[in-house]
Amino acid sequence: MSDPTVITLGCRLNAYESELVRRHAAEAGLEDAVIINTCAVTAEAVRQSQQAIRRARRERPDAKVIVTGCAAQVDPDLFAGMAEVDHVIGNAEKVKRETFLGLNLANSERVQVNDIMSVRETASHLIDGFGTRARAYVQVQNGCDHRCTFCIIPYGRGPSRSVPAGEVVAQVRRLVEAGYLEVVLTGVDITSYGNDLPGRMSLGRLVRQILRHVPELKRLRLSSIDQVEADKDLMDAIAEEQRLMPHLHLSLQAGDDLILKRMKRRHLRSDAIRFCETARRLRPDVVFGADLIAGFPTETEQHFENTLRLVEECGLTYLHVFPFSPRKGTPAARMPQVDRKEVKERAARLRSLGSKVLARFLEQQHGSVVEVLTEGANVGRTAQFAEVKLSDEVPAGALLSARIQGDDGQRLAGEVLAG
Repeated sequence: MSDPTVITLGCRLNAYESELVRRHAAEAGLEDAVIINTCAVTAEAVRQSQQAIRRARRERPDAKVIVTGCAAQVDPDLFAGMAEVDHVIGNAEKVKRETFLGLNLANSERVQVNDIMSVRETASHLIDGFGTRARAYVQVQNGCDHRCTFCIIPYGRGPSRSVPAGEVVAQVRRLVEAGYLEVVLTGVDITSYGNDLPGRMSLGRLVRQILRHVPELKRLRLSSIDQVEADKDLMDAIAEEQRLMPHLHLSLQAGDDLILKRMKRRHLRSDAIRFCETARRLRPDVVFGADLIAGFPTETEQHFENTLRLVEECGLTYLHVFPFSPRKGTPAARMPQVDRKEVKERAARLRSLGSKVLARFLEQQHGSVVEVLTEGANVGRTAQFAEVKLSDEVPAGALLSARIQGDDGQRLAGEVLAG
């Protein structure tokens, strides 16, 4: 029996949930279904979701086409109006086994999308075999209580809610017993972790508990964090826990205070710089990635220059650049827009700078000996998440030492060391 086809757009959390969806659909006997797990982060993401649906119907005319994910949650009528679609299910519904069991019934509802804002719990879903044999992802949190003016995601994901720490620790232990050497904690806004739990739980305390109770775990990594929410326990863990990887991906978005205010972010550029300086003082080998938006409404050339300067002032290494795209239903879509050509040009300038800072970082690694977690035949990642092409073919899921001999501007080249 073959598994259902699941097409995933968007974030790591969506990819994680797609594995759960695949399992539920297979158990429900929906092996002939095509499930599109959509993204709503930009208008372009919604358009790509629609394209994927049309392509799926062309290629699989007899399949049951099921649409879920954030775009389906935010605008179910859009997808229900597509002739190619058999069922539309919401984000809360897609993680429930009974939803897929019901889709096999002749009288099942075509649209099952409930009020995501009423959801108050996030269950811990135990998923084995997700990602590569080297790395697994654990969802610790879902939803978001913030209202950034450019973002529709809170309306797709609902309020922030956390998985109890004991369930997270149990899942990490199970994954380590299954042979995984690295676990990534993921969610929509993981630095808000614990606000809805009893006691004084936080992301930092969760990290400490995982590393204390699962001593066999070789590497723990964090997905994107909102640096303004970093608690003292998290900063202490960055300083003291060598198994917490020295790579932090930050939700910065812009480097100009006025633009940050119009985005309704909760930090100033000085806060971002201070966080990076503090983290680097606590952990000198730490590297930073960041999400940055180019061409936000009302952004002038001077505002954009401040974002360019922030890259150097924070010492960023990995840039994830988004050209601003107005998302219907958000305040930013109603603000005065920057000319589309200018938006694309600014995004290109940011990406060009990103290539330069990455190349500079890679060059600094020449001659060093690094620990690499292998992901494929001859490719792996360092603790700082730099990709390494290795001299020898090795199985995925091995930790080994390599001497860095050079780079190609995108990834390192390493010689595997004996022993």
